[in-house]
Amino acid sequence: MSRRPVNPTRRAAGNGGFPLVGAFPSKTRSSPLVSVTLVALGVFFILGYLYSGSGKKDIVSRVEGEFSGTQELQKAIPLLKKAYSDSMHKVLHVGPETCSVVSKLLNEEDTEAWGVEPYDLEDADMNCKNLVRKGIVRVADIKFPLPYRSQSFSMVIVSDALDYLSPKYMNKTLPELARVAADGIVIFTGFPGQQRARVTELSKFGRPAKMRSHSWWLRFFVQMGLDVNEAAAKKFEEASTKVSYKPSCQVFHLKSFQ
Repeated sequence: MSRRPVNPTRRAAGNGGFPLVGAFPSKTRSSPLVSVTLVALGVFFILGYLYSGSGKKDIVSRVEGEFSGTQELQKAIPLLKKAYSDSMHKVLHVGPETCSVVSKLLNEEDTEAWGVEPYDLEDADMNCKNLVRKGIVRVADIKFPLPYRSQSFSMVIVSDALDYLSPKYMNKTLPELARVAADGIVIFTGFPGQQRARVTELSKFGRPAKMRSHSWWLRFFVQMGLDVNEAAAKKFEEASTKVSYKPSCQVFHLKSFQ
C-alpha cells in the first residue's frame, strides 16, 4: 500500500514548531492553473513573434532586398528577341558580369554580342579571359566616351550600371549609350528601396547604388532627349505575360537618337 508524501509543514507543527509556518500558501508558489496559463501565453507570444518576424523578413526581402538586373536580363533574353526580332542581331551589353551575358547572347541564333565591363574583372574564369583577349569584352569606365563608333550596334542593353552613377556622370553616359545604338536601348534598373551592392563591394563600385523611381527616370529621359519605345515595351510586356514572367526590377525601352 503506497504512502502519501509527508507534508513537512504539518510535521513541523506537530513537533512543537511554530504552528503558523506553512499554514498560509508560500509567496514563491503558484497555482498549477496559473503556471499552465503563463506557459501557454509564453508559447503563444513566441510563436506570434516568430511568425510576424518571418513575414516581415519576407516582405523586406522582396521590397528592400538585393536584386540583380543582370540575372533578370539573362532571363529576359528570349523575350527581348521576340520584342525586337531583327534588332537583336548585333548587341552591346554594358554592366557587371558582362561575360556571362555575352556568352548567353552568343548562344542565341543569329546574334552577335559584345560587352563592356565597367569595373575591374575579379576572379574571371577562362571563358571570360578568352572574351577579353579576343576583344569581345572590354573593361572601360563608362563615365567616359565608349570606344565604339556611332551606331556600331543595333541594340545596347544596360544592367546594374547606371544605378552607381550620379546625375553628373549619367548626363554623359546615357547619350553615349544612345550614340552607339542604331535601333534602341534597354535598361534594367532597380526599384526604390532595393539594394544591389553589398558593403564589401563598395570599394569595387565606388558608391552605393541609388535606386530611382519610375517617374524620375522618365523625366531624365526627356531631359536627355530620349523617347520611350512604346511599341517595343508593349511587345515585351505581351511576351512576358504569355510565360508569366514578371521582372524584379524596372525595365525601360528607349529609342536611339535618330
